[in-house]
Amino acid sequence: MGEKIEPKYDEVPQNEENAAAKDKEPTEGGAVRLQAKMSLLNGVTVIVGSIIGSGIFISPTGVLVQTGSVNMALIVWVVSGIFSMIGAYCYAELGCMIKKSGADYAYIMETFGPFLAFIRLWVECMIVRPCSQAIVALTFSIYILTPFFPDCSPPTESVRLLAAACICLLTFINCWDVKWSTLVQDTFTYAKLVALFIIIGTGAYQLCTGHTEYFTFENTETDFTKISLAFYSGLFAYNGWNYLNFVIEELQDPVRNLPRAIAISLITVTVTYVFTNVAFYTTLSPLEVRGSTAVAVTFAERLYGPMAWIIPVFVAMSTFGAVNGILLTSSRLFYAGACEKQMPEILTMIQITRLTPTPAVLCIALLSLLYLMSDNVYSLINYVGFATWLSIGLAVVCVPYLRWKRPDLERPIRVNLIFPIIYIIATIFITVVPCIASPLDTGRGALIILTGVPVYFVFIYWKNKPPCIRRALFAFTVFMQKIMVVVGAEEPVRV
Repeated sequence: MGEKIEPKYDEVPQNEENAAAKDKEPTEGGAVRLQAKMSLLNGVTVIVGSIIGSGIFISPTGVLVQTGSVNMALIVWVVSGIFSMIGAYCYAELGCMIKKSGADYAYIMETFGPFLAFIRLWVECMIVRPCSQAIVALTFSIYILTPFFPDCSPPTESVRLLAAACICLLTFINCWDVKWSTLVQDTFTYAKLVALFIIIGTGAYQLCTGHTEYFTFENTETDFTKISLAFYSGLFAYNGWNYLNFVIEELQDPVRNLPRAIAISLITVTVTYVFTNVAFYTTLSPLEVRGSTAVAVTFAERLYGPMAWIIPVFVAMSTFGAVNGILLTSSRLFYAGACEKQMPEILTMIQITRLTPTPAVLCIALLSLLYLMSDNVYSLINYVGFATWLSIGLAVVCVPYLRWKRPDLERPIRVNLIFPIIYIIATIFITVVPCIASPLDTGRGALIILTGVPVYFVFIYWKNKPPCIRRALFAFTVFMQKIMVVVGAEEPVRV
């Protein structure tokens, strides 16, 4: 099993909602190269599909709790959208200048070298991906169980158990057959759109009939530390705006299509999110939203009568698909790190009969199950927010830094430096201020990030390891290969 075998296999679709797949074709010399087959429309669907997931059904309560009033909550949603647009605009320059898949990981590697790039990779693999999956699985569980507990919150043990069952089922599907996982993704993608269209349409009717009594600044929070935590919940819903940069090599005419795709998709998402929140507040009071574990369910129960079941069903389908999307896309991140020799070799391997990235899927699933030890969704969002925006903020620092250090680089798109400066200042605000408001959550997040430092120096930086350690690592890799029946997938293929 120690010998590398190069099987032929179908590449797993790599964006969050399967809007476009990674297309590899062998060349005459037997090498594999990426094909630029994604159009502008494909790019828009990648970003919109990646952003609109479970966040809009989770975050309204978290934003309102921290802001205090409906109008301030709506302002946070709008500002979060603008903040994401600025970040995406800065990424447009980086994406057209450094044309490598991997997005911020590739930019940090190019700008600051392997150490900070590894920390970014560590943050994504150890916190962002598995923690996000735990959040979405918990949301799926809450929306499934809430209708069965109309007078109280669902039991914690039941929520965790159903969330774990969701993760385990989708892990099996992703390990068993790529076609199964993409079928799940295609089917459940439409559920989120149906749910949002129903909610927005209902909200428009409510507005037309004069239901505007809750749109005030009454009880607005004046503590800026709490406002900063509100942005964690708001920005969590916008996570995914940088996904197109992960597949920049596959986008046709990226100089033209990348900024257009960013502008179209983020304006669409921001408008959708604001209208969805407006719809909620045409019917639900701030007190009802604060006390609800599933805002969309409470909204449906107030308005749809015997048909109220349709919203929790569609939201549960949406979140089920989102859990699948995280599993589906994680192997690309592991592969990008392994190409730079910064991830264990075992995580790049595929199962020889099922032709699926089994080790990477199992790793993400096991880490997600560990995060289920906490059933507090908003605490988990704080972990993800702190780690994500610290990493993305560092990537945006690459824009002014490379202007200074590498003025010779070709820049088809040059953003005005005021935009990265604004973004960096805002990032400092939303990563430093919450340390005061929620020191325990941010402290835990920082501790997990810092665990990557010894890992880097022991496993990456230390090249001349004693023979006994090298033999142990090799033996572990071979043992895991035998257990999972996996082999390495090399770029050259046999045709």
